[in-house]
Amino acid sequence: MAVREIPLTNKAKILDAASALFLEGGVSALSVRAIAANAGVSTIGIYSHFKGKDGLLEALYIEGFALINAAMKVDSSEDPHVSALAACERYLDIAENNQAHYQLIFGDAGADYVPSEAARAASVEAFGGLLSFASILLPEDASAGMKQKKALEIWAMLHGSVSLKRHSVGQLMPAMDWRGAIMESLEKLIS
Repeated sequence: MAVREIPLTNKAKILDAASALFLEGGVSALSVRAIAANAGVSTIGIYSHFKGKDGLLEALYIEGFALINAAMKVDSSEDPHVSALAACERYLDIAENNQAHYQLIFGDAGADYVPSEAARAASVEAFGGLLSFASILLPEDASAGMKQKKALEIWAMLHGSVSLKRHSVGQLMPAMDWRGAIMESLEKLIS
C-alpha cells in the first residue's frame, strides 16, 4: 500500500520558502514577492498569515527556539548522562537540519529585526529547558547558580562547535569528524 503524502499548508510552504531564501542570501533575500514566488502563493497569503516580512521573521524565530527547546528535553526515566547526551545529539540535528532557523535565532536576523516580547519569551523558555536539562546532571541540592553555569557550559560547547564548523575553521579541517569530536568533548563535560 502506497503512503500518501500530506500536502503542506500555505503557511508551511511560506515558512519553508522563507527558510530556503534566508539560507541563500540572509535577511536581505527575504522580500515578500520572492517568498511568495518561491512558495507558489500570492503576496496576500503572506500578509494574511504573517502580516509581512517582520511577522514571518518572528514566526521563524519562535519556531527556531521551539525546536531547540524540544531537542533539549530529557527523559527522566533514563540514566541522566545517557539522556543528556541524546539531547545534545538532537541539538546538533536541529542545527544541521534547520540551518535557517539556527542562523536567525543566533544572530543573523539583521539590524532591522527586533524580536518581540513573544519571541524573547521563546528564547527564555528554551534556556529554561536547558536549565532543566543541566539540573539532571547535578546533585539535587545544586544551587541555581551552579545549574545556570552548567547550562551555559553545555550551550556554549554546542553552539560554539556548530559555529566553528560552519565558519572558516570548518573549511580548514573538512575531513574532521566534527560530530564525533563535539560529542567526545560533551561526554567529558557532562560526566
